[in-house]
Amino acid sequence: MLGIRTASGVITELCYLPPHFDAKAPQDATAELAAYQLEQYCKDADYQFTLPLKPVGTEFQQKVWEAISSIPRGSMRTYGELAKHLGSAPRAVGQACGANWFPIVVPCHRVTAASGLGGFSNSDDPNGYLLGVKRWLLAHEGSSEYAWQQTTLL
Repeated sequence: MLGIRTASGVITELCYLPPHFDAKAPQDATAELAAYQLEQYCKDADYQFTLPLKPVGTEFQQKVWEAISSIPRGSMRTYGELAKHLGSAPRAVGQACGANWFPIVVPCHRVTAASGLGGFSNSDDPNGYLLGVKRWLLAHEGSSEYAWQQTTLL
């Protein structure tokens, strides 16, 4: 499940919620729009988001998020590849990925470590819920590389 935070007609944050949270109806039109578009993405990985996102993050984070958003569905890049493209360091790219306020919409799940899946949403627990989400998202988008580790989330 994703939590959707809104204010003044924009989305201020999307956050993964642990499995024990109960679903809650959207509280305003912006949250309703976000919930609808996220449902459409879950039905069709090619769905294109058109959500009003609040501008957040540092200039560097915004550059990383823009680069992440250009990774095609079904493809992945490593932290190192993005770092080289941006003239930065892999760790800085990883930190910007972890600071992503709009997961799925800004598809940081498409960024992996050179040696494997890497972390996700500031978690690197290989058996944890958040890396299970990353595996599901990659498989949903057509990547078979981590399918053997797949869990059912929807």
